[in-house]
Amino acid sequence: MTSEKISILIPTDFSDNAWSATEYALSLYAELHCTFYFLNSISLAHTDSRSYITAKYLDTLTETSKTRLNALKDRATQFNSNANHKFEVISTSEEITLAIKRAVQINNIDVVVTGTKGATGVNRYFLGSNTVKIIQSLKSCPMLAIPDAYEYKAPRHIAFPTDFTRSYEIKELQALLDFADLYNAHIYILHINLQSELNERQKVNMRALQSHLVNHQHTFHWMEKFGTKSDEINDFVQEFKIDVLAMVNYKHSLIERVIKEPVIKKIGFQPMVPFLVIPE
Repeated sequence: MTSEKISILIPTDFSDNAWSATEYALSLYAELHCTFYFLNSISLAHTDSRSYITAKYLDTLTETSKTRLNALKDRATQFNSNANHKFEVISTSEEITLAIKRAVQINNIDVVVTGTKGATGVNRYFLGSNTVKIIQSLKSCPMLAIPDAYEYKAPRHIAFPTDFTRSYEIKELQALLDFADLYNAHIYILHINLQSELNERQKVNMRALQSHLVNHQHTFHWMEKFGTKSDEINDFVQEFKIDVLAMVNYKHSLIERVIKEPVIKKIGFQPMVPFLVIPE
């Protein structure tokens, strides 16, 4: 496990799902020197009657936000009483994705840990609208999305789906390697077959990926495509008892295609384990 001090941003709307994400982050980094930043946005962008909002009402919302953030800070402090953990709170009226971007930049955040739906989230959706917006907008650091009421398990088995259509730079993979180093995890590279064999470009990219992983436990796995990519991934997660699903988010990436699959639009993307999204 690394001894480096890290900074973690946890956006919260004070829902049970947001606390699930907090519990996971506190457990995941239990032995490390960390600063956790709890961020709450009171953005009124969704309010139809915005022009009627009074300064007094805004002040009330702000005070409520700060009070609840401090209560969350106290709850987190009591969760594992770790002297190596520091807690800071951020209350803002910025829209959530803008607030996250600003907080990441100002506080040199290493990873954003979030729940997957808000207090009003629809149960059948794994990725709520805010989570998808954060994935689409966050380009400067990794994001870890935690399923609702997920029971923490040290991540020792990580699935990394790829189609080998592009070459990964080592800087892109660093977040995956750092995450694997936390608990000496095994990385399972998953390729879902669309053709009977890889073309020359895919073979070159596969060898390059293998060279980047030379100092980490890893294996390559092929699955035939029978259903949607999301179904194939979830089947793999179950079969190999995967603890974390990791993907690099780039234009036309597997993440983008999975989220846009027709079935996804209807029922939501529902991985059963934490989802590590790595920016390119």
